[in-house]
Amino acid sequence: MKIKAAVMRTTGGKLSIEDINLSEPKHDEVLVQIKATGVCHSDLNSLEDATTPLPTVLGHEGAGIVHSVGSSIKHVKPGDRVVLSWAPYCGQCAYCAEGKVHLCEDAFGPMFAGTLLDGTTRLSDENGKIYHSSLLSTFAEYAVVPAMSCIKIPDEMPFAQASLIGCGVSTGYSAAVNAAGVTAGSTVAVFGIGGVGINAIQGAKIAGASKIIACDIKDENLEIAKKFGATHVVNCSAPDTVEQIQAITDDAGVHFAIDCSGNTFAAQTAWLSARKGATVVVVGAFNPTKELSLPAGGFHRLGKVLRGSFYGDASPFRDFPRIAQMYLDHKFMLDELVIKTISIDEINEAFDAFHDHNCSNVGRTVITFD
Repeated sequence: MKIKAAVMRTTGGKLSIEDINLSEPKHDEVLVQIKATGVCHSDLNSLEDATTPLPTVLGHEGAGIVHSVGSSIKHVKPGDRVVLSWAPYCGQCAYCAEGKVHLCEDAFGPMFAGTLLDGTTRLSDENGKIYHSSLLSTFAEYAVVPAMSCIKIPDEMPFAQASLIGCGVSTGYSAAVNAAGVTAGSTVAVFGIGGVGINAIQGAKIAGASKIIACDIKDENLEIAKKFGATHVVNCSAPDTVEQIQAITDDAGVHFAIDCSGNTFAAQTAWLSARKGATVVVVGAFNPTKELSLPAGGFHRLGKVLRGSFYGDASPFRDFPRIAQMYLDHKFMLDELVIKTISIDEINEAFDAFHDHNCSNVGRTVITFD
């Protein structure tokens, strides 16, 4: 079938709006009519990454309607509303058997190669194949995706808000609820108030934290954090950030610190801001050329836990519907995360906005398809 899509043909260039070919799904795949897709900073990273195979269709935050399914698919059917997960899991490896589906490696070889799980593509034009992004390629009217990427959501769920659940929303929420395991009455500091950090704040609030400290270098983001549940804010450009956090927590430090920034200095500050016996979770991706340094003196006496978390330890089939239902029950804020909606023809304007340092990076521009 012919579909309209935004195609990346050059590294760092503009996306080209084109009519391209999409093949039918195989037995373990689903054809989804994309109704909304968020434009995430990770898409910009892919656009500027010379290792991204060309040409490719980007996009990994998507929601839509199942159009057709492969012969082996039982959990969704045509007409179902779904949110798409860019990290499908195999259900058979040792990690999946332990319930740690976020650690499954099944998808990553094909993902980095720009294919679907079987090592081939469903996208093409007259010159040959076009690659997929994150196994989804949601910057298009339709997408063929792995069956395990399709998570059914309630029919009442609006598509623009639903699309955000697949990445930043679930990562942040799950980082607080799953990875950190925030407890009622505890104190929490969240570093990096962007699309992930703002939802870590929501997760901490839902978990019942008594004090939630938003930490960022942008005063605008800190003000937004208050609307999502932060009880205190600290501008991390101040040299006494750790002292400020300790003062808020009666000089003890926080029970849980969550670093969503991807900045090693922020992660160090998170560690220093946490009390004895605390849990420090790093969900942001560090620059691989950097090193994380922590004070060695008395380390064994602190009893702290430092751990990394991929996707916030999310379990999509459990957490996506849970977040959707909390939104419908007015317990989770998603409307406020949709900065504006645009058409696919305006997609390059969304990418240009990432370079405007005066713009907040808390919400998302969402592409909608009528």
